[in-house]
Amino acid sequence: MPVVRFITHPDVAIDPARPVPEWHLSLRGILRARMMLERPWVTGLKSLFSSGERKALDTAAILSAATGLDVTVLEALHENDRSATGYLPGPAFEAMADAFFAQPEESVRGWERAADAQARIVAAVEQVLALAPPGDVAIIAHGAVGALLLCRLKGVPISRAEDQPGRGGGNLFAFDRDSRALLHGWRPIDEE
Repeated sequence: MPVVRFITHPDVAIDPARPVPEWHLSLRGILRARMMLERPWVTGLKSLFSSGERKALDTAAILSAATGLDVTVLEALHENDRSATGYLPGPAFEAMADAFFAQPEESVRGWERAADAQARIVAAVEQVLALAPPGDVAIIAHGAVGALLLCRLKGVPISRAEDQPGRGGGNLFAFDRDSRALLHGWRPIDEE
C-alpha cells in the first residue's frame, strides 16, 4: 500500500523584517528535520514534493540529501496567504489563526479564506499524486493548509481542532495514496 506523508516544516528562525515565506529553518528546526531521517519510512520514499516557501524547501533539501530524490516544487502547496497582515507576534497571530479557522468563508483582515486555501491544497495534493511515480510520497508544506487537508480527508468541517499540535511545526500525518484513507493523524516528525 503506497503511503503519502504530509509533513510540515519544523521550527523557523522568525525574522519580522523578512516576508514570512522567506524565513529559514532555525537550528532547532534543522536538528529536528535531521532526526526525521532516522524514521524507517524515509528509506521507502519514491518522490518528494515541496512548497516553494524557504522553510519547506530547507526541510525538503534535508530529505533530498538523505534519499537522493529530487524535489519537485509546487507553488500551490504554500501556506495560507497571510501577506495582508505580514508578521504578527504570538498572541496576535494565534487570534488571527483562530478567526481564520472559525470563519472559513470570510477573509479575516485580508487573509486568504480558509475555504479557498482548502480547495487549493486539496487540488495541489491531487496534482502531486498525478505527477508522482508509483510508491510512497512525501509532501513538505505547512501547518494551516495541512489542517485544512486533514479536515477534508476526515470528512469534517474546517476547524482548528485539526491543527497540528505544539507551537514549532514539524509534524506529519499519513494517508493511503490510492484510497485517500487516513492512516494516522498528526505525529512529531522526530518521534514517529
